[in-house]
Amino acid sequence: MEEKEISRAVIKRLPRYYRYLGELLDNGVERISSNELSDRMQVTASQIRQDLNNFGGFGQQGYGYNVKYLYNEIGKILGLDKTYNVIIVGAGNLGQALANYVKFEKRGFRVIGMFDVNENLVGKRVRGIEIKMLDDLKPFLEENEIHIATLTLPKQAAEEVAVRLVEGGVKAIWNFAHTDLNLPEDVIVENVHLSESLMQLSYNITRHQQGKNGK
Repeated sequence: MEEKEISRAVIKRLPRYYRYLGELLDNGVERISSNELSDRMQVTASQIRQDLNNFGGFGQQGYGYNVKYLYNEIGKILGLDKTYNVIIVGAGNLGQALANYVKFEKRGFRVIGMFDVNENLVGKRVRGIEIKMLDDLKPFLEENEIHIATLTLPKQAAEEVAVRLVEGGVKAIWNFAHTDLNLPEDVIVENVHLSESLMQLSYNITRHQQGKNGK
């Protein structure tokens, strides 16, 4: 059977569903209707039903959604029932902040290596992970199965390092470098451009202020 094509907009909403359902679980909520979930998420009930129908629906008419079941099923869709070995290349402030974010590990993303070119950082430990020189990257990739590489380094070095990662067998890259990577099609790249996000926020502030001023 041909796999159904899921739109990127739907995929982007799945983590939000997962987060809100997790909060409901923490509050002891056992079931919820699409209308109630709509009120919490500011997404229409119709949109919620359409999104979930892409994966089988999960609800029962007149009953709504079993929160724990839906939470677990969306977790499986997102691949959160697996464990991923992650490395961080670029152990500056951002790289260290990501390594210190304990919720990644709770979601199955286990940081097992950090690399940098700054000799002053080498040997330092972040949550027990020793920072190594970038020259140690190749043997580390040979000795460990790495599912995701996180790039938090200057854009001038990002492309070269990304190529080395791919040559070492890495097939998924979480890219914080301010550049788009030119890599083979079978390599999955998720770009996170922080400055672009901030500019979008600036745009929305400007529009909001113009609206208040009646311009």
